[in-house]
Amino acid sequence: MTVDARARTDQPDGPATDLEEDAHRISVRRRSFLGYVLGGATLVAAADLGLVDAAAAAPTAPQPAELYDLNDMLTDSCRPTANLITVTVHDDGTASFALPRMEVGQGITTSSAMLIAEELELPVSKVKVTLAPARPELQFNQLTGGSNTTISTYTPIRVAAAVAKGALMDAAAIVLGDTVANLHARNGVVHAPDGSSVTYAELASKAASPTTRAVGVQLKDTSEFRVIGVGQGRVDALDAVTGRKEFTTDKQVKGALPTMVCRAPTLNGTPKRLTNKAEIARMPGVRDLAKVDTGIAVRADTFGQCIDAIRAMKVEWNDGPVAGESDEDIVHELKAAELALPAPPDNPLAETLEADFLFYFRSNSAMDTNSAIADVRADRATIWAGLKSPITAQQRIAEALGMTQDQVTVNVVTAGGSFGRRLFFDGALEAAKISQAMGKPVKLMWHRADDARVGRGHPMSTNRVRITHAGDEVLAFQQTHTSVETDYRHGLGEIISAMAADLPAGYGNLGYAETIFSLTQEVPYDFGVVSQTLTETDDRFNTGSMRNIYSPDVRCASELVVDQLAKKLKKDPYEFRRSHLRNDRVAAVLDKVAKVGDWGRSMPAGTAQGIAIHKEYKGASACLVEIDCRPATVDRDVPDATTGPRVTRVVFAIDAGLVINPRGMEAQMQGGINDGIALALTSSLHLRDGHFLEASWDNYFYTRQWNTPPEVKVILMPSDSGQPGGAGEAGVAASFAAVACAFARATGELPTYFPINHRDPLRFRPKPVVPPIPQSPTNGLKKTY
Repeated sequence: MTVDARARTDQPDGPATDLEEDAHRISVRRRSFLGYVLGGATLVAAADLGLVDAAAAAPTAPQPAELYDLNDMLTDSCRPTANLITVTVHDDGTASFALPRMEVGQGITTSSAMLIAEELELPVSKVKVTLAPARPELQFNQLTGGSNTTISTYTPIRVAAAVAKGALMDAAAIVLGDTVANLHARNGVVHAPDGSSVTYAELASKAASPTTRAVGVQLKDTSEFRVIGVGQGRVDALDAVTGRKEFTTDKQVKGALPTMVCRAPTLNGTPKRLTNKAEIARMPGVRDLAKVDTGIAVRADTFGQCIDAIRAMKVEWNDGPVAGESDEDIVHELKAAELALPAPPDNPLAETLEADFLFYFRSNSAMDTNSAIADVRADRATIWAGLKSPITAQQRIAEALGMTQDQVTVNVVTAGGSFGRRLFFDGALEAAKISQAMGKPVKLMWHRADDARVGRGHPMSTNRVRITHAGDEVLAFQQTHTSVETDYRHGLGEIISAMAADLPAGYGNLGYAETIFSLTQEVPYDFGVVSQTLTETDDRFNTGSMRNIYSPDVRCASELVVDQLAKKLKKDPYEFRRSHLRNDRVAAVLDKVAKVGDWGRSMPAGTAQGIAIHKEYKGASACLVEIDCRPATVDRDVPDATTGPRVTRVVFAIDAGLVINPRGMEAQMQGGINDGIALALTSSLHLRDGHFLEASWDNYFYTRQWNTPPEVKVILMPSDSGQPGGAGEAGVAASFAAVACAFARATGELPTYFPINHRDPLRFRPKPVVPPIPQSPTNGLKKTY
């Protein structure tokens, strides 16, 4: 049985007699939905929110993101196909749900199971959430990004589960000979007042309907929640720690042998020819060779044999588009593209404070390397990969293979991390091309060097800020962000919007960039006339929406200048921020971290506190950090480590509305904090002579154990909101900004580029670009301690 739940938008008749009654009616209306029971052998329930009332009181602030933000856009795009999201109840009493999003470690399979368990009155352990394959009929409703998964699926999943429960209760009333009103369900069992009961397992088939029928459901009020809001361990945690969790390269597909690619010594170079093909073909284990547009592919019995073959290849290459260029060239290009800041207000008493900042390229590689399995036959193709936009992937792969969309099946596999990286499907597309060229199934794995050197990254950018003030009164806040292009050619998850982003000369992509910038950036201070603009240039690099997109750089620059203005006015940074905030939620999180973090406490010279705020994803966050920049800390010796200043303490507070899984939210913020520390202090890519120097995690300095704070406290703020906010990216911006502000206060110098160690002498010996990947290590035991 399938149930299609459609939201009601009708309000109760008659005017409200007072504010309390009006609020009650609005609350009831927002929890009432209309659905359909569709024919089937067992119980399946779905939700349709095409007519849901999305109206809300608009804030008075003028910035676009406060009126309608990126999450509003993404959520609204999902509404027409919400009826295609289904929950199934099986004859064994369990429920299942194929989530049309991608699990990359953020915990959405757990939180989705919790939503179902709540409305269905079933233990979380009896709810199985898998990842749906590419479903083109979902259109915009299968894109994982923008911290939007829980926001956009919260109501559809609950409606589907509630409709399923309603059908089960109707069937139970017949079996138990009582009315639905007298029955109650708990833990997958329906109980009658006389003590009799019946299980969901016994009811699943009985609840099925041979025809489609409309039904109405009312969702639980938040006061009735017993699962939502209660900390829940990850449903996949045991598999993860015991090695049973299956990622792409773990999958066994018949005939799919290990495959890797020999790549050009310059970024995005292309192969002319393999000059020693016969020699490589005779190497141990080598089965197939093929030239594709990205390099020379080799298929062998093991990945080690692939590595040996690649290292022995002699290839003639066409240079890539940035051959010969280095960091300094791109910085010069960005400076030339910067827009002039608008003229300050005409006020004879006005003063200005200005600052320029530079943010270097950063890697967008996840712990799980880019990989894909492809089995391309003459008339069909099947793909397995970690994909955040599987519909676009399906359509683009079909286009590349010369097939129709329905000839290509794309299966979504859980991945170990993403940070926006898997919005693109480079690995899956490359695997499909290789499989077609070889005529055999392939299990493609990118080497770590591939991930860092040709994978998606966060673009280099500059940021200019000017604050105009008359004494303590801020008259204007002007900010311009100039960046290497951020690629949005995955579109909104399907081919039409992807093609729109791919319009000639980058105009389509620039339109996406400017829209997303406008729908994500806010200045939550009362700073008079606020102006934030974006300029993007240079499409020669492989970029993408790295975690939190523009916000980390923009907020870091903003908060540093706020600190500088407070210093100029001889004001306390916390008090200055507090006096200019115009949002109560932001004020609350700022007050919380200041109190819990003991803001203003006496600290030794060379150490300091930093504090910063951020507002995005329907929520507000604040971060207080303490940093140690004393020589004994900066120069400490850790074997095979990059050390430098160390953040010793973090207090982070977030108001994300209704929290589904507090334990998962806390973990997300901890990850975001470490991202922020890395962006401020250690992690970047060095462009030299047309290629990036970094080629593995041992020389890309993400926050390590010796640099992560020994004391971290995450505070989830209470909220009266009945709706969840986003969490996947919400921990990064405030953390980055707070670390930067703390560093400036500890050293007495305003940092003007990030990470602060980028221009230091390299702490590693760059791996060669010919051959493009290093020899597999044989001294692993010597690295343990």
